[in-house]
Order: sequence, then C-alpha cells, then structure tokens
Amino acid sequence: MNNQVPENPVSPAGNRIDEKAERVKQATSNAVSATKEAVDRTADRVEEGLHRATDKAAAAANRASDKATEAAERGREACDATMDAADAWLEQARNYVREKPAQAVLMALGAGWLLGRILRR
Repeated sequence: MNNQVPENPVSPAGNRIDEKAERVKQATSNAVSATKEAVDRTADRVEEGLHRATDKAAAAANRASDKATEAAERGREACDATMDAADAWLEQARNYVREKPAQAVLMALGAGWLLGRILRR
C-alpha cells in the first residue's frame, strides 16, 4: 500500500480559471484606475472653472464698488458746490439788507403780498 498523500496537482481547468480570474482582476484595476483619473481630471476642470468664475465675480464687484465710490464723490462735490452757492447767495442777501434796509423791507412786503395772492386761488 502506498501511504503517500498525492500532491494536489492543478488541473488544466484550474489553471484557466486562475488565469481568467487574474485577467478580471487586472481589468477591474485598470477600469478603477481609468475612472479615478477621469474623475480627477473632471474635478480639476471644475475647480479651474470655479476659480475663473470667482475671479470674474470679484473683478465685477470691484468695478461696481469703484463706480459707487466715484458716484458718491461726485454727489459730495455737487452737494458742496450747492452749499457754497447757497452760502454765497445768503451772504449777498445779508449784504443787500445791510446796505439798503428800506428797499429790502419793501421787497419783502411785495413778495409776501404776491405770495398771498397766489396761495388764495
């Protein structure tokens, strides 16, 4: 009697199964790697697009802020000019009243009478 344990020789069918399993594993690894690369490329493109959009939005906001600042400055200048003109007119009126008080009173009476007539209608 032969008490030796027979070696477990791999059958030709087993070899084919192992080879096919290895090919499937390799194909799966390749597919996962290709998918990962595609996702990475897409993520990079999306990130670049978001950066460009953010830069454009920031530039537009800066331009709008600059224009608002310019408009506010022009408004202040116009207000200052109007106040200066009003101060000058008021000073002229004061000087006229000091120089010609009787005429100023008569003009004020006439203006009051005319305004009263207009408002009664």
